Amino acid sequence: MAGLVFHDEGWRDGSTPILAATDHAFWMASTVFDGARAFDGMTPDLDLHCARLMRSARGLLLEPDRDEEAIVELCRDGVRKFAAGTPLYIRPMFYATRGFVTPDAASTRFALVLHEAPMPEPRGMSVCFSSYRRPARDAAPTDTKASCLYPNMQRALAEAMGRGFDNCITFDPSGNVAELATANLWVARDGVALTPVGNGTFLDGITRRRVLDLLRRDGIEAVETTLTRADIETADEIFSTGNYGKVLPITRLKQRDLQAGPVCRRARALYWDFAASARP
Repeated sequence: MAGLVFHDEGWRDGSTPILAATDHAFWMASTVFDGARAFDGMTPDLDLHCARLMRSARGLLLEPDRDEEAIVELCRDGVRKFAAGTPLYIRPMFYATRGFVTPDAASTRFALVLHEAPMPEPRGMSVCFSSYRRPARDAAPTDTKASCLYPNMQRALAEAMGRGFDNCITFDPSGNVAELATANLWVARDGVALTPVGNGTFLDGITRRRVLDLLRRDGIEAVETTLTRADIETADEIFSTGNYGKVLPITRLKQRDLQAGPVCRRARALYWDFAASARP
């Protein structure tokens, strides 16, 4: 998983240390990142991931030292350093090195990591309901892809895995369904695709937004709405969208077995067609 890292304006081995113990990011978590994918010669929505990185940085009081177009080109340069078609995880980051509590925006640094990561097969995953919740938007920087948001979801995932499940469904502060610990959540009922409405407690994923648009263009009703535990328990299909696996079926909810249904399969097919059409 070492891969490559771009830091201090040069490419280095991915295991190269880039943080000092005194850096603000190390002890105050002033770090944002984004995740994109390269696979089969495709880098879908790479520009949108880089644009979100810029917004995340400013949302965490950082000041990027380069624009999104430059980051896109660096990502593509990094992809070319691997064998053609290698499945990669692409992770550009900004972090602060100075500051006491508030980060010194002028100390913002950039790093880019690429490493091999096979695309997961759509075999299905098992999920349970989590005892952990997503934070309210006035309690955490939920409009950013900030590293400080992840420890609570790490605890949620560890809890689920300890119970024998692959992932878990989390709730927002009001008790409505938010997302999985690692991806956005969808259900289908009577052929209609439903996904929790973005209410500021979880990230409105780029892949989520892309699939929402693709389904609607394909004539499938796709709705953002408030979902409850009962909506999940009575759904015909459950699936996820996210950068790491794109569109993946959920085939077990607690002790209930499910199938990868027609809406999930169509969403996955539409996404791969889109990715191929957007090949650089």
